[in-house]
Amino acid sequence: MRNRGKGKGSPKEKDATKSESGPSKKLTLDDLPTVEETKLKETTAQMMIIFLVLVMLYVVSFCLRLFSVIRYESIIHEFDPHFNFRATKTLVYDGVEAFYNWFDTLVWYPLGRWVGHTVYPGLMLTSGAIYHTLHFFHFPIDIRNVCVFIAPLFAGNTALVTYILTKDCWDSGAGLIAAAFVAVVPGYISRSVAGSYDNEAIAIFAIINTFMGFVKSVKTGSMMWACYAAIAYCYMVHAWGGYIYIINLLPVYTYGMVLIGRYSHRLYVAYSTFYVLGTLFSLLVPFVGFAAVISNTHMAAPIVFALLQFHNLMDFMRSHFGDHFGAFFKKAVYFLVLSCVGLFVVALALGIVDITKTGRFFYMLNPAANTIPIIASISEHQATPWTSFFFDLSFLVLLMPVGMFFCFKEWTDGSIFLLTYGITATYFGCVMTRLILVLAPVTCMLAAIGVSRTLSLFIRDSVRSKEDESERGVGGNIVSKVMAIICTGLFSALFLFYVVHCTWITSEAYSSPSIILQANHGGQRVIFDDYREGYFWLQTNTAPDAKIMSWWDYGYQMASMSNRTTIVDNNTWNNSHIGTVGRCLASSEEDCYRILRKLDVDYFLVIFGGFIGYSSDDINKFLWPIRIGGSVYPMIKERDYLSDQGEYRVDSGASKRLMNSMMYKMCYYRFGEVQNYGVPPGYDRVRNAEIGRKDFKLTKIQEAFTTEHWMVRIYKVRKEPNRG
Repeated sequence: MRNRGKGKGSPKEKDATKSESGPSKKLTLDDLPTVEETKLKETTAQMMIIFLVLVMLYVVSFCLRLFSVIRYESIIHEFDPHFNFRATKTLVYDGVEAFYNWFDTLVWYPLGRWVGHTVYPGLMLTSGAIYHTLHFFHFPIDIRNVCVFIAPLFAGNTALVTYILTKDCWDSGAGLIAAAFVAVVPGYISRSVAGSYDNEAIAIFAIINTFMGFVKSVKTGSMMWACYAAIAYCYMVHAWGGYIYIINLLPVYTYGMVLIGRYSHRLYVAYSTFYVLGTLFSLLVPFVGFAAVISNTHMAAPIVFALLQFHNLMDFMRSHFGDHFGAFFKKAVYFLVLSCVGLFVVALALGIVDITKTGRFFYMLNPAANTIPIIASISEHQATPWTSFFFDLSFLVLLMPVGMFFCFKEWTDGSIFLLTYGITATYFGCVMTRLILVLAPVTCMLAAIGVSRTLSLFIRDSVRSKEDESERGVGGNIVSKVMAIICTGLFSALFLFYVVHCTWITSEAYSSPSIILQANHGGQRVIFDDYREGYFWLQTNTAPDAKIMSWWDYGYQMASMSNRTTIVDNNTWNNSHIGTVGRCLASSEEDCYRILRKLDVDYFLVIFGGFIGYSSDDINKFLWPIRIGGSVYPMIKERDYLSDQGEYRVDSGASKRLMNSMMYKMCYYRFGEVQNYGVPPGYDRVRNAEIGRKDFKLTKIQEAFTTEHWMVRIYKVRKEPNRG
């Protein structure tokens, strides 16, 4: 019976077979997915969506910065990038050792410059690493193209680390919005378009990367993340002088955390590890060296480090001494304060610490006290007008306070860090136009928190359960849904406007290389390529050892594109040498000639825009050479170059001292013969005036070359006749 039953199959086996093969299968609780499996699937799907969004943002961030390459060509922009490009070629073709030992004799004649020890080498090392890596894998890309496209490449990297930092400080939703904002924000695009080969191209990524590692270390207490932050900080020190901001911001944040009672062992591990390793790493940069431990701009970091050690020691002693700790604590505090004061006095007396408040860092702390003309003459060092905030940050300026409100409302270690970063960056962004670049990322993060939190509040309030709906009524729920729809629609419209604004600003304002000018005439685009025309003439028509004098703005470009020796350039390390050039421009032809012969100058170059209406010419800048020259040579006084009414004029009302200066003569030589339609001869389109002096001759110099649109004017210095 049992065998027969087994052969035919038992009823249970038949039911099991039927249930497995038949269409009417009944699900049991065991067949349903578990909660862990459901969460895993949701997490996987969420991670895939986040990954795809970040990839799209990376592509958008890269492509948006290519307007200049598409519209013009793959070239290096502005002024400083030309030196960086020239230094990169030296590093790539001659090697790292030759780069660090490179003494450049083509600049600052007759002084020269030790480039390897007076430059932040991070940008050059990064480009060289990318170049050699591509060639190792047989991608024969020219070093120029590597330098042109490195800024858009790192802009995408910045969007990624912005997402991670915002996620750690708030949540992933705010992180995605922050990454989207920073990918297209004009305040960052201004320094990261294709061809903008400057230190800031990689520095913003290094700043956010350092902050990301430090915040992770504070949250987790992990020494590994603190080491990561120190390595990122080392890269930042190699990249840009703005590392000073990091090494002062993190101590301020750490000290603030102690003051508000949020001290923890995690904070101690994070800051102590970061400070020790970061300081040791920064000593490796020749341009920084021991300034990392003795400079007054670095003093906040060791002071907070010492306070943390003291605080940790007091906690340890309190746990062992108990009630008897009070008297010991007072004596320890007195001893520490007296020791710090004594060490500071000794260091000050020995000259180890210099508290002289000079340079750009202290100019940012107190811009009203700045008395150095060479710093004040740079346009990007001026105070930021309020219009620039809306121009470079759009409506994020209005959303940033919303994010700060939510950070104040919900205090965490991450939100306190964003508040510290946001408040300090706002101050420095107001002090100096250039530092909107540092303000832009934290503005995007705080604005993203404001948007994310506001949307989540409205949406959460509109999605109610049936029990809540029965308690509060249907009408309230409808109002909540309407408000959620209105809020979502409003933010969608703002986002659309933001994208359009950023795209237009990038295309029209930040994608034009200053070395190539563009104008619209009759609906057609007109290109003015006078800069390269003039530099090419110098390269092909002057002796290889010719010395060229010009105002310092054009030194980097001439050395890079003409390969000729320059007297001064954009490094501006020697104020007296620049003052000498300013004296030449402000002096009469006879006085200027004596200086030119002493410096062995062969050619003199000036930029003139009166013919085509180019306002950034040397005549408009002339007051700064006068002021800088006057800071070195007291006989040069600005008042002598102004009219009787105290105005800066070039017409018949101009001062005689101005009309007799070399700047005036070199810019307006033969310009009185130029006849334009509808205006008298010698009419300056920039100053909107007819020049006051037309008929004059040059005896000590002679015109060598003038470009097509009269922008670049080059004069040859006459040699003294041989004495018979």
